[in-house]
Amino acid sequence: MSQDQPDEAQPPALRASDADRERVAGVLHRALGEGRITMTELEERLSAVYAAKTHAELVPLTADLPESSSQAAPVPAAQSAVGHPLIGGTPGSTFSIAVMSGVARKGNWCVPAQHTSFAFWGGIDIDLRQATFAQQHVTITAVAIMGGIDIVVPDDVRVEVTGIGLMGGFDSSGDATTAPDPNGPVVTVNGLAFWGGVSVERKPRTPPPDKHRMI
Repeated sequence: MSQDQPDEAQPPALRASDADRERVAGVLHRALGEGRITMTELEERLSAVYAAKTHAELVPLTADLPESSSQAAPVPAAQSAVGHPLIGGTPGSTFSIAVMSGVARKGNWCVPAQHTSFAFWGGIDIDLRQATFAQQHVTITAVAIMGGIDIVVPDDVRVEVTGIGLMGGFDSSGDATTAPDPNGPVVTVNGLAFWGGVSVERKPRTPPPDKHRMI
């Protein structure tokens, strides 16, 4: 009887989904904003991310980077600012990506602890005037490369802008209320504008639409 036995069938490689690719892209965008990788490295790794077909192809692209903070489990409501009407809830999307296109995050949505916004030859509008916040402290990492990102923050919410403009603008405008609620949300906007622009503007809060109004 022959000693040769056929190799056991190997399980097929697990296919990567669009959400998997976006998660890895978000880690890379944050790494750029934190100065861990260069613009050239970002472009090279993003090309590999969007060409990847399996999980195994995605793993090496972030092996030398910290785990994404967006992977952490949502903080229970008890750990949020107790009783604050704007804090708590199920986090919304952790990414806004516009490549030669436009994306908007507006209306009634729950901002996650970490949201990454990336615009390449495109535009992104983020409006927080009707938003709630999953945690008291949230961070928006905005990276605009030959594109634009406009972020509107209600004037009763504390906001800190720490981004960098490189041959581009990373601007903040508008006035906050005289005494923002110390228990209210705190929004930090960081990131990079390269041959593009990131604009953070404070505006009065927009009241929610009247769902019961008769047409």
